[in-house]
Amino acid sequence: MIRAFIFDLDGVLTDTSEFHYLAWKRLADEEGIPFSREDNEALRGVSRHESLRLLLKGRTLPPEQFEEWAERKNRYYLELINQISPRNLLPGAVEFLQALQKAGLKRAIASSSKNARLVVERLNLLPWVDVLVDGTMVDRSKPAPDLFLKAAELLGEHPEACVVVEDAEAGIEAARAAGMRVIGIGPYERVGKADLVISGLNALGPEEILRRLERNA
Repeated sequence: MIRAFIFDLDGVLTDTSEFHYLAWKRLADEEGIPFSREDNEALRGVSRHESLRLLLKGRTLPPEQFEEWAERKNRYYLELINQISPRNLLPGAVEFLQALQKAGLKRAIASSSKNARLVVERLNLLPWVDVLVDGTMVDRSKPAPDLFLKAAELLGEHPEACVVVEDAEAGIEAARAAGMRVIGIGPYERVGKADLVISGLNALGPEEILRRLERNA
């Protein structure tokens, strides 16, 4: 029986991918590295350091320079997300969380981002979740299961009682590695390995989602 939902943040509850893209693009342009929106898709759901490795495309940097680049990107991103507000919530996000609360189901946000708390606070989502886990609380980021296992631990639930809502392939792999069921949000070619694929949180209510997950089990 599912007793808890664990949500990724970016691409599920809000969309900060444009801010990430603009920050990485600024860094790449400054350093003369070609970087497109298609390149940015490969960074979806992974940590800042892993994203920088992907951006470098095999190029290596001294450790100090690598850290400086990562911090510079983060500085650019923080400048951009100062604009974020509840206007940036995706359709149905708050209503879905409220419906889960009304149904007595636990709710967590689990994001690889080390800035997740700042974003969640600016979106005014804290009243609707029981637990927030971010990239500062685990050693390994997705596709390792650590983030979701930490959320389940803080919720006081076994992994088998949790369902993850994700929009990235790395996140779906992480949920599977954690022993959790997973709902994919987005195109089938990206999230088709999920137990259930939906277009967004405004597509189906929690009761229908739970019915479909049980039917697909």
